[in-house]
Amino acid sequence: MSAVPGAGMRSTGFGATSFDMAADVAALRRPGPDSAFDVCHVGVVLRALLFVHGVMAIGMVFGASSFAIWLGLTAAGSSVALPGVLIWLLVLCGLKRPLAAAPAPVQWIAAIGFGAISAWLSATLVAALLVDAPSAGLGALIGFGPALAGAAIAATMFEWLRLRAKATVPAETTARLAELQSRIRPHFLFNTLNTALTLVRLDPAKAEGVLEDLAELFRVAIGDTAESVSLAEEVELAQRYLDIEQIRFGSRLHVSWELDPEAGSARVPPLLLQPLVENAVRHGVEPSAEGGVIRIRTKVKLGRAVLSIANSIPKEASRPGNGMALKNVRERLRLMHDVAAQFDTRQEADVFRVQIVVPI
Repeated sequence: MSAVPGAGMRSTGFGATSFDMAADVAALRRPGPDSAFDVCHVGVVLRALLFVHGVMAIGMVFGASSFAIWLGLTAAGSSVALPGVLIWLLVLCGLKRPLAAAPAPVQWIAAIGFGAISAWLSATLVAALLVDAPSAGLGALIGFGPALAGAAIAATMFEWLRLRAKATVPAETTARLAELQSRIRPHFLFNTLNTALTLVRLDPAKAEGVLEDLAELFRVAIGDTAESVSLAEEVELAQRYLDIEQIRFGSRLHVSWELDPEAGSARVPPLLLQPLVENAVRHGVEPSAEGGVIRIRTKVKLGRAVLSIANSIPKEASRPGNGMALKNVRERLRLMHDVAAQFDTRQEADVFRVQIVVPI
């Protein structure tokens, strides 16, 4: 690929990268969790288990005359609470689509009803497996008691889940979306069109390729985005972006790809990789007269996909950014995968590295 001198390219001078804006647009357009029934996350499961066991432990204080008795009652109650909570979460997870579309009263009835049934089934199962259930401290948990307790706890947890779902959709979303859309169009578009105009007379075919890559980038950036995409799709989009920048920077930009096909099936928020790659170009390549190196790696480790974006740090200090891209990526990963995802940034000597770990 022949390089077009970068001296003739003008910069827009905007403070944030273009796909910082694009990622925010995607995040705002992307639907939030499937109402309160989006419980198919490790983080939700862990919090639910901690809450129920905490309630169980506090409740047993009123029926225990000593610490030893309290400990025994709490252990006995936990043997019922654990499977009951898991059954409730599994049912809500499996039925989240139809339940999310149901009217609010139906949602409440379903959540409370499934809570009562799950607790009753769990208590009945434990009592059937333990012949000496009464002597083990489970006598008080056999009958309608577990069902009533399950219904009450389910109602409390469902209200928490509803508040959690609402918290992911800020009230100012519409205003922010309009503002971001008005700022995204002139930024990256300006530099790329200058590149294409320079190529029109020198290499029309290459100019056409640049415009095709640009069209695909902005189709994803400002079009209707899905709730999630595959990591392989994100890699393809980033490759289009770097193809454009390769023409702009020529031999100053060195890109290394180490891709594991098995990691490509991992689901990630749309426009996850693009702003990180653009940040690497902006802060690792653009300020340096010698250029820089960007390395993108994907691999599978312990059943999870690991994505790494590393860029060299130039001797010349780059214009400080506002960290919007990093904050945006971290927040969208949290909303999608909760505690199952990891996002780390670190500087190692003359290399800045971003590492993302998501479940497959």
